[in-house]
Amino acid sequence: MGMSVGGTGSSMSEPNIVPLIDVLLVLIIIFMVITPRTPSGLNALVPQPPPPNEKQPPPDNTTVVVQVMPRGVVMINQDQSSWGQLGPSLTNIFKQRADKIAFVKGEDSVEFGDIARAIDIMRGAGIEHVGLITAKIEAGQ
Repeated sequence: MGMSVGGTGSSMSEPNIVPLIDVLLVLIIIFMVITPRTPSGLNALVPQPPPPNEKQPPPDNTTVVVQVMPRGVVMINQDQSSWGQLGPSLTNIFKQRADKIAFVKGEDSVEFGDIARAIDIMRGAGIEHVGLITAKIEAGQ
C-alpha cells in the first residue's frame, strides 16, 4: 500500500493497483489456457429428399442402413443382428468397399444413447461417414 503525506496533518492510504492488475492478467491467461476448446461432435450426413415433382430413384442395394429398434434389436438392412455382432458384421460388409458410408435409422421410442452407441460401433468398424435417416426424410419432406 502506498501512502501520501499531505499538508493537512492527516495521512491517506492509497492502494497500489499495479500488482493487482498483474495478478488479474495472469489469472486471465491461465483460464484461457485451461478452458476447453469448442467441442466437436460427430459429422453426420443427412440424405436429401428428391424434389417433389421428380420420381424417387430406385433404392441402391449397396446402401447399408443400421436400424435401431426398441428392446435392443438391431438390424443391418433387413438382417437382424445383436449389439455384439454389429461391429464384426459391419467390418465384413465394408472390408472390400472403397466408400465407407452407412446410415443410422432409429425408431421414435429408442433412446438417443442407443443411437450414439450404434454410431460409435459403426465408427469403430471403419465406417468413415455415418448418415442419419429421420422419419421426415423417409417420407420425402
